[in-house]
Amino acid sequence: MLKKDGHIHTSFCPHGTKDVLADYIEKAISLGFKEITFTEHAPLPAGFVDTTPTKDSSMSLEKLPYYIAEVEAAKDSYKEKIKVNVGLELDYIEGYEKEIRSFLSIWGEKLDDGILSVHFLKHENGYDCVDYSPDLFAEMIQRYGSVEAIYDCYFKTVEKSLTADLGPFKPKRIGHITLVHKFQKKFPVMKEYHHTISALLANIKQQNYELDYNGAGINKPLCKEPYPPNWIIQEAKHLDIPLIYGSDAHQVKDLGQGWDQMLGNG
Repeated sequence: MLKKDGHIHTSFCPHGTKDVLADYIEKAISLGFKEITFTEHAPLPAGFVDTTPTKDSSMSLEKLPYYIAEVEAAKDSYKEKIKVNVGLELDYIEGYEKEIRSFLSIWGEKLDDGILSVHFLKHENGYDCVDYSPDLFAEMIQRYGSVEAIYDCYFKTVEKSLTADLGPFKPKRIGHITLVHKFQKKFPVMKEYHHTISALLANIKQQNYELDYNGAGINKPLCKEPYPPNWIIQEAKHLDIPLIYGSDAHQVKDLGQGWDQMLGNG
């Protein structure tokens, strides 16, 4: 099996670190990876206001050309040692499909790879970042009415992302589909979601999409499992859905996180 990390962030991430691109690549080579994709958080769609307290969910549109140019340069510099892909992690935000499609029509052809993720949930007339912090999640519980209501909204939004018309450059890999589990140790959910997730997997299969097998959750103290957990991975394998490991590294030392556990359990 080709050792690939398909989900890596960079210094262009406002909530990451200043670790340089070359250090990420050298670490990946040292860990035996043969291919990596840099998937920095794409600029949020035009007109959408970041609802996180720190307003640092993504890189700005102004920095995007510099990000692409830097990854392209690294791609060329390391072409004899490792395959480097230019990518983005694109947020699906309900109600902003037209703006996302417009963004991809301009920038999509410059990308080798990409991930489509859900971080923001639409609730009534506002939006919430589901994975920002336990405190913000607790506030969401009060407004949504229950942990289960947040989970329901999250999985419905993921479902909408699968069928949304985002144009020909829509990413084909679905990012961390159980990100809503990030704070599950503190806010356990009582409802069973096997049927809901099985339906999502069937949809992913029908759309010929890939699945991000994300190791970051293993190191999150209130999660302690990959996104998604093993039973979902087993079902995805049964459906022959391509699984692409992603460290979701936001700093060099996170490269490879969860790889050994996932390899052993998957």
